[in-house]
This record gives sequence, C-alpha cells and structure tokens, in this order.
Amino acid sequence: MTHQLRKSRFGWCLYDWANSAFATVVLAAVLPVYFVSLVPENGAILPFISNHRFSAASIWGYNVSISMLILAVAAPILGALADRNAWHKRLMILFWLLGCLATALLAITTNNYLTTSLLFILGNIAFAGANIFYNAHLPFLAPIDQVDKLSARGFAFGYIGGGILLALDFLLILNFDFFGFPDPGAATRFGFLLTASWWFIFAIPTFIYLPPTTKRLQPGYRFSLRGYFQQFKQLLDYRDLTVFLVAFLCYNDGIQTVITVSAIYAREELQLGQGTIIGCFLMIQFLAMPGALLFARIGEKTGTARAIFFSLIIFVLVCFFAYRMTTPYEFWILGAVIALILGGSQALSRSLFSSMVPKQKSAEFFSFFSISSRFAAIFGPLLFALIADLSGSSRHSILALSIFFIIGGILLLRVNVKRGQAVANSG
Repeated sequence: MTHQLRKSRFGWCLYDWANSAFATVVLAAVLPVYFVSLVPENGAILPFISNHRFSAASIWGYNVSISMLILAVAAPILGALADRNAWHKRLMILFWLLGCLATALLAITTNNYLTTSLLFILGNIAFAGANIFYNAHLPFLAPIDQVDKLSARGFAFGYIGGGILLALDFLLILNFDFFGFPDPGAATRFGFLLTASWWFIFAIPTFIYLPPTTKRLQPGYRFSLRGYFQQFKQLLDYRDLTVFLVAFLCYNDGIQTVITVSAIYAREELQLGQGTIIGCFLMIQFLAMPGALLFARIGEKTGTARAIFFSLIIFVLVCFFAYRMTTPYEFWILGAVIALILGGSQALSRSLFSSMVPKQKSAEFFSFFSISSRFAAIFGPLLFALIADLSGSSRHSILALSIFFIIGGILLLRVNVKRGQAVANSG
C-alpha cells in the first residue's frame, strides 16, 4: 500500500469519526430527549392541523420522514452531477458545511419545538447528503477483497468518535452547574454547538487527503423528468444489485427506526431519565466498534451476505424483547445486544453494495443506495408514528418493526453476490 493511499483511507475513515457526532448527539441520543421536553405533555397542535394533538414521538417520526423524503427525491440528481462533473468532494463539502451550520443553530434556539424541528430536518438532509459522496469513494479506495475491512474500519472510527463526543455532552448535562450553565437545557444546547464544532474540525483532514475524482466520459448532466426516471431503469441491468437494494431498504428501515426512536421510546414508555438513556447510548457506541470489526471477520469466514442475514435474525428477536421490556435493566441488556450487531450489519451492507457497483458510476449508484437508506428512514418512523398515534402506545410500534427485518432477510437470500460482482466488473 502506498503512503498516499494510506493517507486517503485514513482521511476517509476520519470523516466517519467527524460526522458521527451528529448521528449520536442530534439523531439518536440527546436531541430526541431534549425534544420531548419542548413538546407539551398533552401533545402539540401543529400549524394547519388544529383538530389533533401530536405526541413528541409522532412529531419526531414525521421530522425524520420529511427530511429523508426530500433527500431521497434529490439523490439521483446529486449522484449524476457528481459522476459527470467530478464534483464528489465539492458537493460533500457543501452538505458538510450546511450540516454544521444547522447543528450550531440548534444551540441558540429557545423552547420552540417548531424551530427545532426545522433545523433538525435541514441538518439531517445535509448529514445524509454528504454521506452519498463519502460512500462513493469506497470502491476507489479498496479492492473487493479489502472492502469489508475498510468499511468496518470506517464504522469503528465513527463509533469511537461519536462515543467520545457523546461522553463529553453527557458530562456537560449531568454537571451543568459545575460548568456554569443555569440548567440542563442550556448545557444541552451548548452540546449542539460542540457537536457542530467536532464535525467541522475533524472533517477538514478528509478533504485534504481524499484523492480527486475524474469526470465520467459522457455529456454534462441536464435535469429532465424523463432523464430522472431513466436513471432508475439502468438498475435493471444489475439484477442482484437491485434485489439487494430492495432488501436493504426493508431491513435498514427497521435498523434506522430503532436508532432514531429508541430514546423517545425509553423516555415515554419506560419513563427512564436522560442520564440513563445517554449512558446506555454511550455503552452502545463503544461496544459497536468491536462489533463492527467482529462482523467483518465473520463476513470473511461465512460470506458477507450470510453475516448480514445472521444479524437480521437477532434484530427480529430485539423487537420482541423491546415490546415486553419494562425495567431499566432490560433496556441496558437490549442496548448491549444492539451494539454488537448494529455496526456490523451497517458496515457489511455498505461493503457488499460497494462490491457490486461499477466504479465509473460510483456516486450515481451510491445515490440509489442513499435512496434505499433514506426511504428506509421514511417508512419506519412513519409507521412508528402512525401506530403510536392510533394505539396510544409505542410498544405496538416497536413490535411492528420486526416485519422489516423478516422481509429484508427473505430478499437477501435471493442475492447472488458473485454474479453481481461479475456484472459490475464487466460494466
């Protein structure tokens, strides 16, 4: 391995370290709990919908769904622009800056759940948008036989980086008076500013070390509705890749929803305090790192697809356990199990997709990966919110998520990985 390639891989992994600050603090552990405190206990009345009160859990689910729907629609255009104009790094920088700005602005919001919702939606779009171009570099940085390790290493960097920042925020919130804050809410808002700074500072080496990309040898991209839908038609030439995308959409739906609603679920259904919830997320962050590396080794021994399928079986059991749990002790057990399978299932999914992607269309095809991932983040939270609204309990919502893992696993069994890799190399 050359020195330049080693630096490029390090820079690529370091971005996971940087942006995981948003994933842990804003998307998963701190903002959801803070958001509950902003919404009235008897529910909130949203503009133009005055005849219904929405719970904090349902509003949060709708926020996630709206942000991901917007990105899912825009992703193919962004991917095509990046591949045809070699704008991978340029667009990644744009979304990175937008995400850092939105996260920093969360620090100056007052007790207004609507403003907080809008900033979260903007930040989540930017976070996921930057990941399209971040992931698109993976096929260029590692051959097929090394892609599992590099993908897992990136996730390992992310879990450690996100865990360290979450620990810092945890200390700020628990010891708010020691650090000079008038209340936990003020400390929480400062934590959002710290998150934006972490994301900004540690991502800088990424843009220094990542190698430049080349233009695809095709005319410049011009948007048209017909051309937009024709981009999806090219997936039909990659049968196994397409089946995997649909499988990923299904099971990642469950994974992303578990991540984004677990704090809300623990707060509303189990009545757990902020300290317990953040402490459990800290444990998840540090256990997920060895979990990601462990699953990379399992993938080497059994095959990547089989290792992912094994994690989906465990996720189904997680949903049934979460439906029945009633104590903080059970919440910690559940968190430990999720930690060991979370990083591995995500890292191996990314590397499996990367191995079946034609390099000359990396950003465009990773935009489809992003669509699959983002639509997963639409339907899961939406189903969670609807069932919570209709039944009055999040327990039924968490149980319903098991169907996504079951369907995704069945589809995953129909993917012929070697055939998919051969088609990608011939294209």
